[in-house]
Amino acid sequence: MAKAFTRDGDALLCRFGGETIRVEAWGPDANRVRARPGRQVVEPFVDALLPASEGAPLVLIDENSASLTNGRIRTELTVVDRYGADVRREVVIRHFRADTGAELLAETRSHFAGPKTRSFKGIASASWRLEQQFRAYEGEHLYGLGQPQHGQMDLKGVSTTLLQQNAHAVIPFVLSSRGYGFLWNNPATGRAEFASNITRWTADATGGLDYWIVAGDTPADILRAYAAATGKSPEIPAWALGFWQCKLRYRTQEEVLGVAREYRRRGLPLSCIVIDFFHWTRQGDWKFHPEEWPDPAGLVRELREMGIETMVSVWPTMSASSENYRDMVDAGHLLTTERGVPAVIPFPDKDPFGAGFFTYYDAFNPDARDRHWDIVKKNYVDLGFDNFWLDACEPEMRPAHPENVRTALGNGAEMLCAYPVLHEERYRAGLRAEDRDGV
Repeated sequence: MAKAFTRDGDALLCRFGGETIRVEAWGPDANRVRARPGRQVVEPFVDALLPASEGAPLVLIDENSASLTNGRIRTELTVVDRYGADVRREVVIRHFRADTGAELLAETRSHFAGPKTRSFKGIASASWRLEQQFRAYEGEHLYGLGQPQHGQMDLKGVSTTLLQQNAHAVIPFVLSSRGYGFLWNNPATGRAEFASNITRWTADATGGLDYWIVAGDTPADILRAYAAATGKSPEIPAWALGFWQCKLRYRTQEEVLGVAREYRRRGLPLSCIVIDFFHWTRQGDWKFHPEEWPDPAGLVRELREMGIETMVSVWPTMSASSENYRDMVDAGHLLTTERGVPAVIPFPDKDPFGAGFFTYYDAFNPDARDRHWDIVKKNYVDLGFDNFWLDACEPEMRPAHPENVRTALGNGAEMLCAYPVLHEERYRAGLRAEDRDGV
């Protein structure tokens, strides 16, 4: 048999059956697993993980198995036979506590005849529909996945979409009562299923498998490791801990000022007031309507003199009626579709009022992010606004058809879950450049 396992620096590399698997230490007590048909794993379009800190993992290699141990976690790769026939051989991945030998998480098939524990079904030359299957453990409790709408705290028994939607914010990390944390490091749309007989993660279209797993003695240990691996949340400014006033919606500058002045007259504390949608002219203009908001700079100034911060909602939507549409469509700065009209959501517009069909600026294009920010800076930041409610940046679609969306980096099914991350990052960078990010 050809040699399946080798060491690549501090990484464990496996090439077997036309698939490449790479296991690396990725922070204390944590390993990263990547796999892909072919000879090489590839870097993801958008990576949730920060660069790994240097470690000294223990890599052991035998003819039919290999392992990488990093602190409290050991990841084992084993060549197994199906039906006892060579044609059914495959590599199975298991994760254990290094100190006790207790199994944390292990791959399995849902049926003895298939599909495999890692199933890649070709979609395009370098894109696959991926299913990753793990054992289901009796008595296990799982928590996380961001802000779902199914109403279940314990994810055991839950099947849910991995698709950013209005009020359904996906963060594909789960914490297990078995003493591990698991991050599905993939911006593709898909599903997560935590059934009684199997756990399955699905990516609708992807360039490869990529996940991170950490062992910990307590949930706090696991969450600390997760924060260190993905980035720590900044401390919010003091004013954000106070009372916020928001409604659907303030329609004019005078309405906002009238509410704020009444709070002041009554001696009631108010830290922030929110200006919601339709304060603009058209979707994609990204500016205040001059008749309803004649002096935005004066509005911010007066509110700040009263000790009140202002937050404004900005959507990344774009109407064909916007003053910015022609320049951005010519520059290739908008999301388009694989088939049909290049629009992904019907929604009312402001001027003229009525239903329209909109797309979004392409946050996967760095030039488009810069163009969007330049307009926002001119029409908001330069007027004194530095607190933004980045709404509708899922991006919201009706119907939800990410596979019909084309971004600067490829098909939407492969990466659309990362849209809000890239959108927010450009705001953060822009505000920091102005020394206005508040952290």
